[in-house]
Amino acid sequence: MPVPADEYPLHQTSLSLQYPATSDRNAYDRCYLNAHDRTGEIFLVTGLGYYPNLGTMDAYATVRRGDRQHTVRISDAISEDRLDQQVGPYRIEVVEPLHVIRVVCDADDHGLGFDLTWTGSFPVVEEPHHVMRQGPKVILDACRFAQVGTWNGTLRIDGEEISVSDDVWLGTRDRSWGIRPTGEAEPAGRTAAETPADYGFWWMYVPLRFDDFAVVLIAQEDGDGHRTLNDAVRVYADGRVEQLGWPRVDIRYTSGTRHPEGARLTMARHDGTPVVIDVETLGFVALNAGPGYGGDPDWNHGQWFGRDHVDSLTFDMTDPAVMGRVPFGVIDHVARATCTDGDGPTVEGWGMFEHGTFGRHDPTGFADFGAVAP
Repeated sequence: MPVPADEYPLHQTSLSLQYPATSDRNAYDRCYLNAHDRTGEIFLVTGLGYYPNLGTMDAYATVRRGDRQHTVRISDAISEDRLDQQVGPYRIEVVEPLHVIRVVCDADDHGLGFDLTWTGSFPVVEEPHHVMRQGPKVILDACRFAQVGTWNGTLRIDGEEISVSDDVWLGTRDRSWGIRPTGEAEPAGRTAAETPADYGFWWMYVPLRFDDFAVVLIAQEDGDGHRTLNDAVRVYADGRVEQLGWPRVDIRYTSGTRHPEGARLTMARHDGTPVVIDVETLGFVALNAGPGYGGDPDWNHGQWFGRDHVDSLTFDMTDPAVMGRVPFGVIDHVARATCTDGDGPTVEGWGMFEHGTFGRHDPTGFADFGAVAP
């Protein structure tokens, strides 16, 4: 039977919109959002995803406050009405497409709730088409847009209500769709089993909001430092997008770890004028300790938990057992930044510094999975 979205001229194939164009089990459509008050003391990350070929949909909300990282997870069978983005007590309302959205989580009985409205500060940025293979198999084939903005509303943590206002609370968001590993793990197979011992993966994603512009930088490298994904743009309120070339990246790690304390990102305008951004990291959320991203042993997005499932879990981020997993996943850091454009004034901005580095990365000096900063 047709679904409500079939009433709209959105079709890209000769199929009802209840069916994805691909039969790949890992088809997905998901959003990610974060919010912080610029201190790094409270950091909220949240998102909702549809996995049409798995028949599931889910949402999560994770808040880091001090040494406590608390997550609410919600899962159910997929809805036929994709225009109604709701699963259990969690919903997303598109108030003004690509500009204003409302995110509501009524899971206070699990320790976390909110009613928050996002306003984009600048137009969305479409990132490069992202493709990854494991041997001949495509494991990621995705499109994504990103945006920086502000928040207002209320955030409730263990019954305490926190006022959220646009003049203080900032964040970043993205929406992506395509194919990426989801649901229960697939058999590793030969390609994964024969992965070289010196395999290396390095990732950096940095969306930043300044008063007059936003900068979105994304880069992925292998163990040799060969960059397989690269994009750096500055976007203005009037929609102008300025490419900033091939960023040089210098990350400062805490000695004895791979924890980034900060970084210098050196880019350039078309005429060669240098654009230099210095980033300082503040509080962080480990995406593999509750939010369900790669390497999370407790769950993976799209995993089937049964109908009307809601649960929660809390991690003590000083627990050695928890901290032992953190370096093997991507970490989202609240970021304070300064940007110097040529001889112009230095301006302050805020956003996110997302980073993960596993195994060998020659440019950094990491020789293997056990290597850390001197």
